[in-house]
Amino acid sequence: QAELVESGGGLVQAGGSLRLSCAASGRAVNADNMGWFREAPGKERMFVADIRPSGSSTYGAGSVEGRFTISRDNAKNTVHLQINSLKPEDTAVYYCYADGSGHSRGSRWWGQGIQVTVSS
Repeated sequence: QAELVESGGGLVQAGGSLRLSCAASGRAVNADNMGWFREAPGKERMFVADIRPSGSSTYGAGSVEGRFTISRDNAKNTVHLQINSLKPEDTAVYYCYADGSGHSRGSRWWGQGIQVTVSS
């Protein structure tokens, strides 16, 4: 079982930057795929990015590529999401997740979510 806690969200003006962090506890996640989804008001939760234990990453819809960078620090059990050139449409609750590996394969754990609000 992993517990995930997001931090770094808040209110920012368009064009600004934020760095979201997701700290895992309860298990080492260095062998797990980790990533982020976001859920905008009135919309479905959408995939943003994920990162494998090797550090290779995948990004979601084209609008995030180039502005979003996912990274991980396995020693600190943490994954980060750097968001640059923020747009009002990036306003959403951002959720971190971890996909279990080994004996926990098939499990997915979620953080509680963190609000990002971008003002125009």
